[in-house]
Amino acid sequence: MSLTNTNRTAQEAAALGARARDRARDAVVQAVPAGKRAGATAVQGVREGVQGAREWASPRIEQAVYDAREWAAPRIDDAADAVTTTVAPKVSSALHAAAQQVKPTSKTGARRLLDWRLLLGAGVALAAAGAGAAIAMRRRYASATEEAKNATEPPEEDRAAQDGDAAARSEVNGRVTSPGT
Repeated sequence: MSLTNTNRTAQEAAALGARARDRARDAVVQAVPAGKRAGATAVQGVREGVQGAREWASPRIEQAVYDAREWAAPRIDDAADAVTTTVAPKVSSALHAAAQQVKPTSKTGARRLLDWRLLLGAGVALAAAGAGAAIAMRRRYASATEEAKNATEPPEEDRAAQDGDAAARSEVNGRVTSPGT
């Protein structure tokens, strides 16, 4: 193989690659707008399909709801009548029994005397009497202490005489001593 044949083949391959690239670029340039148009068309089709489905289903759903309510109303009414005739009297009697158990009995005799208000009043009266007695005892103690103090101290003139008499003094043991001894 000669060098000219090899070069020509390489040149032909390069030219062929360039033409393929140009054609691919042209196809992409044409395909992008076509894809956008197809996407917009598909979205529009979906919107129209949803709107059509809504228009078709709306009256059918309303009719189904109406039929369900028409079927359920008498059955609910029958259930209410059944509860009123069977369950309600039992509930009513149970409530009456509970009310009788909760109701306090009337107070008579000793129970009335032991009412909490009466006991509270008696406790307050006893506390007041105790406080009064404590105050009276404290005053009596103070006055008795004062009287005992006055009874043990000599009068003023006796005290002056004792202070002036330095000749005779008593010691703790009771002996009397003279000043010189």
